[in-house]
Amino acid sequence: MQNNLVFLKQIKSRLDDFKTITKMGLSLSVVFSCIAGYLLAAKNINSLILIMLAVGGYCMVGASNVFNQIIERDLDALMERTKSRPIPMGRISVTNAFVLGTILTIMGLTILYSINTCTAIFAAISIFIYTSIYTPLKQKTSLSVLAGAIPGAIPFMLGWIAYTGRFDLEPGILFMIQFFWQFPHFWAIAWFSDKDYKRAGFKMLPTGRKDKGSALQIIGYIFWTVLICILPLTSHSGKLQLSVYAALLIGIIGLIFLLYGFKLFKYQTDNDAKKLMFISILYLTSMQLIYVIDKFI
Repeated sequence: MQNNLVFLKQIKSRLDDFKTITKMGLSLSVVFSCIAGYLLAAKNINSLILIMLAVGGYCMVGASNVFNQIIERDLDALMERTKSRPIPMGRISVTNAFVLGTILTIMGLTILYSINTCTAIFAAISIFIYTSIYTPLKQKTSLSVLAGAIPGAIPFMLGWIAYTGRFDLEPGILFMIQFFWQFPHFWAIAWFSDKDYKRAGFKMLPTGRKDKGSALQIIGYIFWTVLICILPLTSHSGKLQLSVYAALLIGIIGLIFLLYGFKLFKYQTDNDAKKLMFISILYLTSMQLIYVIDKFI
């Protein structure tokens, strides 16, 4: 009986480490974006493709996070937020982590390639940029956020491409929505994590400081995010369409998003940055749900 309990604890510990090293919360949000993009494109929903997209998408994001944590293992040990991750704590060796990342990459690419070639190509581009460009740039320049925004913006459009098999206007708009959204989201996290990031030498805020200049840029990118989100209301978005009522709802939650940006500009506190980060997630999720619901009603 006692041996069984020990075994179950070991299994739970391994699962917890897997969730941490693949950043399960982030990975599932990426899967949600992929599925939303697919539903927006699909005329006939293929349940098998949806499952493959979800599993393949999780594998690719999980692999990116594993490789990121291998590269940044010494830096993670310096930061309060990340020092308890499996690699810095020694619960997972670098070799085992690399094997896991490689397996996830191969699985993800194989599954997505079986959907169509274009989906696999963009997934491969995403993991390459995240691990080979964004990760090493974080210690060198705040432009790393620009590099990080590219793989961060791919999932929403990836779902559309999984259905159509090609990149054109509609997935381009979906890409731009999530691309501009990345900046206020990244910078809000960088604001309240500034002290931690400085321990690791990360340069993330646009001005390098928690000041009105950084807050103003956050507001600017929120504005562009909301503006692009309502673009499908016009006749310039191909098959990606949005009703007046849906655009109005997105506009209202966009104004709330902007309000929290202005609050950060006014008060410049870590607490306001945390609120903005949560609102950014709420905005993205709500916007994607509105898009999908609007299509099917």
